[in-house]
Amino acid sequence: METVIVAFENSALSQRFSALLEDTGTARCIICRSGDQVRRLVNKQLCYCAVCSPHLSDGPAEWLFEDLPPVCSLLLVGPQHMLDACASEEVFKLATPIRREEAVSMVRLLLQFGRRTEKLLRSHRSAADQELVERAKELLIQRKGLSEEEAHRLIQKRSMDTGSRMSQTARQILAEFGQV
Repeated sequence: METVIVAFENSALSQRFSALLEDTGTARCIICRSGDQVRRLVNKQLCYCAVCSPHLSDGPAEWLFEDLPPVCSLLLVGPQHMLDACASEEVFKLATPIRREEAVSMVRLLLQFGRRTEKLLRSHRSAADQELVERAKELLIQRKGLSEEEAHRLIQKRSMDTGSRMSQTARQILAEFGQV
């Protein structure tokens, strides 16, 4: 079962939304209260969807979108006027009040979208490119004491930040450690 991060300023809403997803067998939920908590979690936990209120304790939830991995969608749930304030067309929105079936259906769709995106990202890497990424991950694990997932996310984030392919970033990391 996939994990969904649920982050609402109001803890009662977080509990209700989390219970809805878990009771329907849609996903296992981790509850957060701030954007910073969400950011930390997505770097530790594979997650295809984060469900948030439009505003969290440390700012607008749409700011999270840039920090999420490419396989993780952001779903904002709240009043229409608050959703309209979100300018990003890449953030999914669901206006309240919503029906249970509508919320579950939307999250299931985003989980499916995340799984497919992950498959596409993996399949576009050649065997040689994959070997570079694996070597860079092993090096980061040995030299920096990272877990395999942390090393992967570090390469992925650096790649996204620089707008380069993961294999190019991996090659650069290997060069930095004199391993090319």
